[in-house]
This record gives sequence, structure tokens and C-alpha cells, in this order.
Amino acid sequence: MKAFAAINILCIIWLTGCGVKGNTEKEVEVIELPVFELKSKDTTLHKSYVASINAYQHVELRAKVSGFLENIMVDEGQLVKKGQVMFTLNDAEFKVQLSEAKASLTSAQAEVKSAEVELRRVQSLVDKKIVTESDLDLANAKLAAAKAKVDEARAKEEKARISLSYTTVRAPFDGIIDRILQKRGSLISEGTLLTSVSDIHAMHVYFKVSEKEYLNYVKSKQEGNRQQSAAELQLADGTVYKYPGKIETMEGEFDTETGSIAFRAVFPNPTKMLKHGASGNILLTTNVKKALMIPQRSVLEIQDRNYVFVLGNDLKVRMKGFEPESRIDDFVLVKSGLDEGDRIIYEGVQNIREGSTIKPRMIATDSLAVN
Repeated sequence: MKAFAAINILCIIWLTGCGVKGNTEKEVEVIELPVFELKSKDTTLHKSYVASINAYQHVELRAKVSGFLENIMVDEGQLVKKGQVMFTLNDAEFKVQLSEAKASLTSAQAEVKSAEVELRRVQSLVDKKIVTESDLDLANAKLAAAKAKVDEARAKEEKARISLSYTTVRAPFDGIIDRILQKRGSLISEGTLLTSVSDIHAMHVYFKVSEKEYLNYVKSKQEGNRQQSAAELQLADGTVYKYPGKIETMEGEFDTETGSIAFRAVFPNPTKMLKHGASGNILLTTNVKKALMIPQRSVLEIQDRNYVFVLGNDLKVRMKGFEPESRIDDFVLVKSGLDEGDRIIYEGVQNIREGSTIKPRMIATDSLAVN
């Protein structure tokens, strides 16, 4: 029995020893993770902004007088030249009004001549002391009234002439015609929209930036960085418009609701590809000297703060906070908190914790660079 008990005790000790050894191996097991060394590099950053595309000039053509639409001399989508006749309204009524105004002017001018003759006659009688000075004053007053009627009649004639000219609608500038909303024979009221004309030889593209980005732009311009004014346009199909643009100006105040301000860029449009009302994205390029860029997948965000795991010489990882400058695509531009030479865990940060020991697998930083 004693021998049997001794054997049992030895077995328990052996089994216990095996179990302890297995647990120890599990505790010291380390995982292999990709690590990169943070290096500074002159970098070109690209940022995209939602944009609206507008014609260089865009106006609505509305009828200035009432009448029947007699002729439509153009078609939708047609290119027109400044001064080209586009629509005509029936002008018979306005021709009659002009004739009446001319007749009134002629009558008023005749009254002036009659008053002048009367004034000379009265003046002669006054010189002969046949009539008094009051008669002369009355004759002068009649002449002045007759001249006032001439001015009134001339104004009415001019008004009638202008109204007659409004029956012919001409292109205000070189441009392309939008949809024609009325048909021939339609009764047009004053103010009725006929069509729109867009001057699309160049396009104004509007986009909004934050106050911080606005300040960076202004400071860069003051330092003489001309590249800050360069812009590219990404079209709705994802392609980049082949003609580069230039930032021309900006609004005078910030939008209090969004904290942003609108910029305006101009793009040439020689092929007439861009149309008024289209949409796209403005692409701005900025050169950053000695930038520190880290992949977004390497960053932990905890309560609005940003951290990375940095590998020490003892192969233990430690959390290190940093302040980001901006985010571009899948990368973060570091403002402060990290240094060149820091070894940062590339991915798998969810599987480790402060003080964990890892087996690093170094990866080339060139594969992480933003071009």
C-alpha cells in the first residue's frame, strides 16, 4: 500500500509539473505584428471639397412687354452671339403707340412755334408801350408751358420706341441657350421667362473650406506660395478635368452655421464640356516639408484623443498620444507628439495592450508614403 501511495504522489507531482510548464509557455507567448519606423518626408497632400459648377455668366431672359410670341429664331442648346435675335413678339400695338407719340410731339413742337410768334408780337407791343409788362410775362409763361409739353411728348415717344424694341429679344452676350419654355403663338405677359443664356467659355466653381483651412491658405499666399492658388476639378464620373483651374477670390464673411467660407475657382472651358449647374469636387494640392504621416489603421481614438502603440527597445509596446494636423484619405498628418524614428505598430492595435511584448516584423516605410 505504501508503495502504491508513493507512486500516486509521484504521478500527481509529474502531472502538476506538466500543467505548470504548459501555462508558463502560454503566458510568455508573443504575437508577431508589423512595425514601421516613423520618418519625415517632403509630401504632396491632396484634399477634396464638394463643389458646384456655375457658368461665367448666367442670365434669365424674360419678356419686358406683353404680347403674342410671333417667332422663335433659335433652338435649345444652340450657341448664340451677342445681339443675335432670339425671339420676336407681335409689335403692331407698339408701332401704333409710337406713331401716336410722334404725332403728340409734332403737335407740341407746333405749339412752341406759335408761342414764340406770340411772344415776339407782345414784345413789340411792349416796346411801343401799347401793352404792359404783365402781358409779356404771360406770353413767356405760355412759351415755357409749350416747351414743357414738347419735353413730355418727346419722353413719351422715347418710351414708345423702347417698348417697341422690347418686342425683339436679343442675346445679351455670347452663350448657349437653355430650354425654351414658350411656344410660338403663346400669349406672353410682362416678366414671363423665355429661356436662359449661359456664357460657358469659363466656369466659376464654388467650394467651402473651414476657418482653419482659410487661415492656412491666406498665410501661404502672404508667404508667396503661388501653388496654393492652383486647383483641379474632379468630375461626377470620377475623372479629373484636363484643364487646371485657379482660385480667384472668396466670400466676404463666414457662414455662422457651418463655420466655413466659400472660395471661387475659375476653370477654362474651351470644349464646352462643363455646363451650368453641374457638380464635382475641387482637388487642392499642398506641399508639406518634413511631414510625419501615419496610417489611420495605426491610430487608436479614445475620448477624442489619438494614440499609437510605440515599440521600445525591450520589445514592449507603450501607448503614446499625439495631436493630428489633418486627415488625408487613409493617413493622418502629425502636428505634434511623435518623433522621427519612433517605431509604431502598423496594424493589430486592437489585439495588444500597454506593456505587451511583441515580435516585430519591420515593414518598409516607402510602402506607406502618400504621393
